Amino acid sequence: MGFSDKRQTVLVTGATGMIGQNLVRELLGMGHTVIAAVRDREKANRIFAEKERLSFLVGDVTKGCSVKQELDYIIHGASQTSSKAFVNEPVETIRTALLGTEHLLRLAREKKVKGFAYLSTMEVYGAVETDEKVTEAHAAYLDTMEVRSSYPESKRMCESMCRAYCSEHGVPVKTVRLAQTFGKGVSYHDGRVFAEFARCVIEGRDIVLHTKGETRRSYLSMEDAVSAILTVLFCGDAGEAYNAANEETYCSIYEMAKLAADGRVAVRVEEGSQEGRGYAPTLHMNLDASKLEKLGWKATKGLRQMYEELIEDMRGQIT
Repeated sequence: MGFSDKRQTVLVTGATGMIGQNLVRELLGMGHTVIAAVRDREKANRIFAEKERLSFLVGDVTKGCSVKQELDYIIHGASQTSSKAFVNEPVETIRTALLGTEHLLRLAREKKVKGFAYLSTMEVYGAVETDEKVTEAHAAYLDTMEVRSSYPESKRMCESMCRAYCSEHGVPVKTVRLAQTFGKGVSYHDGRVFAEFARCVIEGRDIVLHTKGETRRSYLSMEDAVSAILTVLFCGDAGEAYNAANEETYCSIYEMAKLAADGRVAVRVEEGSQEGRGYAPTLHMNLDASKLEKLGWKATKGLRQMYEELIEDMRGQIT
């Protein structure tokens, strides 16, 4: 991927999250020094066994952070990720996104970093209604009166803030728009749909869909997400956004449920009230990853392999 052999100091926010912890381990494995921004030191100590070249910055990114040592790069991944929280805690969702991102951009400007990767989401494209390929230039429509829009709208504003800091202050920000990502590190009790499917298989329960499962979107393995983020951080162009997805994984929720079940459990549709569930509107998110692939990146894991590895990893959490 063209990464420099020179050892760098990288600040990672959201470091105990699913993607964050895998980024930290990968950077340490590459020989870099990592400052992991976390809210809970005890949780961080449980997650990270290795300590060499790793230090913790404990605090709340919405209140700012101070780093004494020099910084080469920042990866900003601290964000609300629970769909239920987008509906039940929309104010906190917005504040975490906007305040945290601006504090990190100010720090990046102060430290004159070489690169800043902002972790965004495919949801910034709104509710696409066709199977057309969605490039980084795709227009979006989001209903600001929908409470759940707290998440995608705040992500869109953060992207705009990143571009503004790049233009006005020269902060070399690159944005990664991630497809839904899963793999090792997903908590057994994670509330997202992919984790529920895996739990059903492990526990021998039927997978029950509360919609017809018509939403179609792309997915990404944890390993591929990490390599995508680092590719953009080290090789991407400042002020640009990059889709990160395995285009071959594009399918409906119902199709994914059938794949995850693989005959081990049944898949049933029981439509009912969706109030409080935090579901996104039915959409078609067929991400085009060609811009990222031009940097030398390529997805390596398909959806079936992703699920088998997820199920194995989650089984290990209960044995």
